[in-house]
Amino acid sequence: QVQLVESGGGLVQPGGSLRLSCAASGTFSSIYTMAWYRQAPGKQREFVAAIPSGGNTNYADSVKGRFTISRDNAKNTVYLQMNSLKPEDTAVFYCNAAIRLTDLRTIAYWGQGTQVTVSS
Repeated sequence: QVQLVESGGGLVQPGGSLRLSCAASGTFSSIYTMAWYRQAPGKQREFVAAIPSGGNTNYADSVKGRFTISRDNAKNTVYLQMNSLKPEDTAVFYCNAAIRLTDLRTIAYWGQGTQVTVSS
């Protein structure tokens, strides 16, 4: 069974930084694109950033220049470094990964979410 487990959320003051991590575990063949989404209270889940297994990263306009997505393929882990955080970044952040299973199916998995609160 494949699982995505996030960590690194918390409470931070405006202008501060946080680093989120998401590790994939279980039995699978490979991981394609890994991404982060977020959902603020009363709003729909929105795209934040994505990183394919090889190629260019992609960011939402609202986080460009402040957030950096990276991955460690040896650890099956994706990271989100968040700098210059703003109150409007407050949300539950979710990890997403397109994972190819050993039976050759590719399925999109979601993590359980980690809360990020930006407040003074």
